[in-house]
Amino acid sequence: MNILITGLHGFVGQNLVAQLSGKHRIFGLARTAGKMAGVEKIYTWNDLDNASLPEVDAIIHLAGKAHDTKNQAKADVYFKVNRDLTINLYNYFVNSSASKFLFFSTVKAIADELGTSVLTEDDEPKPKGPYGESKLEAERYIQTHPASNKQVYILRPCMMHGEGNKGNLNLLYKLVAKGIPWPLGAFSNSRSFASIDNVCLIVSELLNRDIPGGAYNIADDNPLSTNALIEIICGVMGKKCRIWNVSPGLIGLLAKVGNVLHLPLNTQRLAKLTESYVVSNQKIKKALGVDQLPIDSKAGLEKTIRSFIKH
Repeated sequence: MNILITGLHGFVGQNLVAQLSGKHRIFGLARTAGKMAGVEKIYTWNDLDNASLPEVDAIIHLAGKAHDTKNQAKADVYFKVNRDLTINLYNYFVNSSASKFLFFSTVKAIADELGTSVLTEDDEPKPKGPYGESKLEAERYIQTHPASNKQVYILRPCMMHGEGNKGNLNLLYKLVAKGIPWPLGAFSNSRSFASIDNVCLIVSELLNRDIPGGAYNIADDNPLSTNALIEIICGVMGKKCRIWNVSPGLIGLLAKVGNVLHLPLNTQRLAKLTESYVVSNQKIKKALGVDQLPIDSKAGLEKTIRSFIKH
């Protein structure tokens, strides 16, 4: 199969190239041309505008502005990249010989916060901020412009992790590595994660099998609390787990001070570290015909932490 991948230099793109290149011919679409192991040729977005791309069987669209923000002043950039670029590529796909289009959206296109609810594909979208809003508008364009006799998949992953991953998970690892106690033990939460191994497997199955198109959440089977995540990190590193149950009221006050003094702990980061965000993966598992995904949350996170230690 000939496959065109956008955003192939990112975390997910690099892993997909490594997973798929041994069985398929991979082409890239990026801002600049260059070379990458496993990729036959990298084209630029100008080649898309000039209709100079090769004929492919499938397009995987990963490129986008991925950092979540509530800063409406920068909203234009999000909509230009996440919505307009997607629409442009999707229109190209509709008129091309490709038969499959995989668009990586995000769970944040549906809900920024969940509380005690479990996110499903049937939930009414209520994104907050330009990141989720721009992804949702791209989704809606795709859904209202169906491609005849083609399969289109909108994938909504939750927090992904794996080798090369950066973000809050890496920050937690560095915190434990420095021997700093985890002060948020009094907070009780539950979060879904998505191992990059499961993500790659799902993409491979969608490419190789006749699976109905549509929107699918991507998450590992079992959600975990942040405290359990800290215990996993400590276990992999062979460190004694130090979790402090500091009063949530005091922590909240310190986070507000962090807003003013621009400290590592602020109200937004506190929310990300302590909120619950559970995502159902039942629809994608039913489509694949499996009862469980191959990598469970604990095993996947252990593998990710070991990759941090290697580097």
